[in-house]
Amino acid sequence: MQFKDVIGQNSIKQRLIQAVEEDRIPHAQLFAGPQGNGKLALALAFAQYINCPNKKENDSCGQCSSCRKYTRLIHPDLHFTFPVIKTSAVSNPTSSDYMTKWRQYYTENPYPQYEKWMQLIADENKQGAIYVDEAKDLIHKLNQKSYEAEYKVSIVWLPETMNITCANKILKILEEPPEKTLFILISEAEEKLLSTIRSRCQFVRIPKISDDDLQAALAPIAESTNSNPATVARLARGNYFLALEIMQNDELRRYNFNQFTAIMRYGYGRKLQEILSWSEEMTGIGRVRQMGLLKYCGEFLRENFLLNLREPDLIFMDDQENAFSQKFSPFINEKNVLPLFREFERAYADISMNGNAKLIFTDLGLKVSKLIRL
Repeated sequence: MQFKDVIGQNSIKQRLIQAVEEDRIPHAQLFAGPQGNGKLALALAFAQYINCPNKKENDSCGQCSSCRKYTRLIHPDLHFTFPVIKTSAVSNPTSSDYMTKWRQYYTENPYPQYEKWMQLIADENKQGAIYVDEAKDLIHKLNQKSYEAEYKVSIVWLPETMNITCANKILKILEEPPEKTLFILISEAEEKLLSTIRSRCQFVRIPKISDDDLQAALAPIAESTNSNPATVARLARGNYFLALEIMQNDELRRYNFNQFTAIMRYGYGRKLQEILSWSEEMTGIGRVRQMGLLKYCGEFLRENFLLNLREPDLIFMDDQENAFSQKFSPFINEKNVLPLFREFERAYADISMNGNAKLIFTDLGLKVSKLIRL
């Protein structure tokens, strides 16, 4: 991954390049920001640039042995940590157990999404985590000498998924890393990290991709999907992954939309049997998809409230969502928008803590039937 392959983020790129040129590379950095903005791609481009022996003025050469190995994610001094799952075959999993799948997934999706990664490696009811054995494995690797590169680089994707034992164990090596060792943590919820971990990292806020940069990146693939890149860029709100979902009419996004419209209709009609059937179906889709659905519902509520307030510049909906919302948005008003949003937010929190899904979705459906008529 080279800087030229990362969409936009030019000011961040220059900041990272300058740090290398001035030999002021922090031993631990926390790249934080919203989903789909290229944090992981930036981290890889940065690591590749640091270890490239033939650096250009503003990028790695892309041709040397080090760059080629970085491109294939097989450099022996590049170490990945990411959420994994426990299985009957692997009771103490580490990222090393999933590296083949991770290389394939990242090669196809350089702007990865947690939900899609979980769909690839997990059954429907499992959530990923970074376990304590990961910390032990990483400490062992980083305490060895470098094989080829000047710096050993450890990239931790979604460190907020570390369990508390793992986080405390990694804390020590973050504080006193081996010589020529760099940590780059890639977070979408840095507030969930231990404050002691955050305090030991240089914080780098990665903003969303600008509409102009995102539009330019989407233009080459827009024709094949019959999409307008300017419209898609605006709807995606700086999220490249979401932009691709919109352009490809992603099946999961359509499913979430259909489930939102269903529960709102059932709720408004006070159709108890349909609400119970809906909650039964939601129970069967697995926790990762449940969380994705609830997150989508909260965001879509916001869009309908803004549409009701006639704030078109603040609305981000595709054609299908907009067509539905033209009739639905009047039902989302000042009286019920916050209570509804809180119910979806509460359900998300309960599901993330492994609550009983059937009870959670049944309760949510009943609350919707009460609030939608306010």
